[in-house]
Amino acid sequence: MSRRVVRQSKFRHVFGQAAKADQAYEDIRVSKVTWDSSFCAVNPKFLAIIVEAGGGGAFIVLPLAKTGRVDKNYPLVTGHTAPVLDIDWCPHNDNVIASASDDTTIMVWQIPDYTPVRNITEPVITLEGHSKRVGILSWHPTARNVLLSAGGDNVIIIWNVGTGEVLLSLDDMHPDVIHSVCWNSNGSLLATTCKDKTLRIIDPRKGQVVAERFAAHEGMRPMRAVFTRQGHIFTTGFTRMSQRELGLWDPNNFEEPVALQEMDTSNGVLLPFYDPDSSIVYLCGKGDSSIRYFEITEEPPFVHYLNTFSSKEPQRGMGFMPKRGLDVSKCEIARFYKLHERKCEPIIMTVPRKSDLFQDDLYPDTPGPEPALEADEWLSGQDAEPVLISLRDGYVPPKHRELRVSKRNILDVRPPAGPRRSQSASDTPLAQHTLETLLEEIKALRERVQAQEQRITALENMLCELVDGTD
Repeated sequence: MSRRVVRQSKFRHVFGQAAKADQAYEDIRVSKVTWDSSFCAVNPKFLAIIVEAGGGGAFIVLPLAKTGRVDKNYPLVTGHTAPVLDIDWCPHNDNVIASASDDTTIMVWQIPDYTPVRNITEPVITLEGHSKRVGILSWHPTARNVLLSAGGDNVIIIWNVGTGEVLLSLDDMHPDVIHSVCWNSNGSLLATTCKDKTLRIIDPRKGQVVAERFAAHEGMRPMRAVFTRQGHIFTTGFTRMSQRELGLWDPNNFEEPVALQEMDTSNGVLLPFYDPDSSIVYLCGKGDSSIRYFEITEEPPFVHYLNTFSSKEPQRGMGFMPKRGLDVSKCEIARFYKLHERKCEPIIMTVPRKSDLFQDDLYPDTPGPEPALEADEWLSGQDAEPVLISLRDGYVPPKHRELRVSKRNILDVRPPAGPRRSQSASDTPLAQHTLETLLEEIKALRERVQAQEQRITALENMLCELVDGTD
């Protein structure tokens, strides 16, 4: 009998290749802040990188096509009064990005499709609720305008960016600094890691820890965790002897790991980037000059080493392109944006194929830019999987869409007049309108405007009385 020694996998020959020199982004002063975030965020339209900036925090946003040397006077996004620690593009609007800073605030920005003439200094909205620096941001994968932030105050806040309100605050679950937070595929659960060495699975709407595992990795250095497609948790951390280690866990049985592998001895925290379509996890260590990748399957040993992409220079950070931003005609299954000290270099992961035809097995339908739920629906307990799109004909990003923020009037304590809608009529596709919904929307808006005008008049009268009193 012949025994098959080599495991069969279509990803066995994935290889990485750095883009040509003219495809890199040169002369970018990448931030030197000592913080374990990726410092880079990318989507099918833009590349955003946290940069060094005097007198506050800033990041630069470049159209993907703007490769080559970046002008030293290129406009930045500046608004924070202290260094920016994390940035994250909204998955449902390629022109919206959130930034978190040492100044305790989160700012949400609208990036125009054209190149601005001067620095962008006015965010669409500033979210204030943390008492210490904010180091982690993550948008909800399926609900519109829902953003998670985690701060040095050991608190996780979930916001409705469309209204500026706090939807949920999880403030008594982590006794120490939170190292990482990750949503599962439909945004019903969170996986968090903390300085107290505990891996937690949290149901944010119930405000409960539904499962936890102490010392998933026994070392004291930071641990990272991401959900896999099967609902398992993939972790990176350190052994007691400071060796880097990866693990795979079943949240329904946290007693024993599904898989646990020692890797090497190095100080850099391993940042895991997981692709649910291929079930490949890419490990990028800060300060490493390599990207290692593994395939997660349901057969032992469950986490299979595929290959390592190596280069000469260490990486300061890494951006990971969503699947819809890849070139399917070249069988590209992942693209990284590697930060050096003064430049950003794309690294392309490809599966070699002889045929030029669309490869269905490499590109199953993938999450598109349409949200599956509104913020109110998610908060009320609804869950929905991401709305999927096919990449067969390639993906063309939609044109500029504006983020509308309707803040509640904090001076007016009365409930807003008229029925509360999760979506304004102007956001709804025209085909879905009826005469009744339009009239209802107009009436509600008129009543709201009338209430605001009455409140303004009342406040002006109070102001006049105060001024008269002081005279």
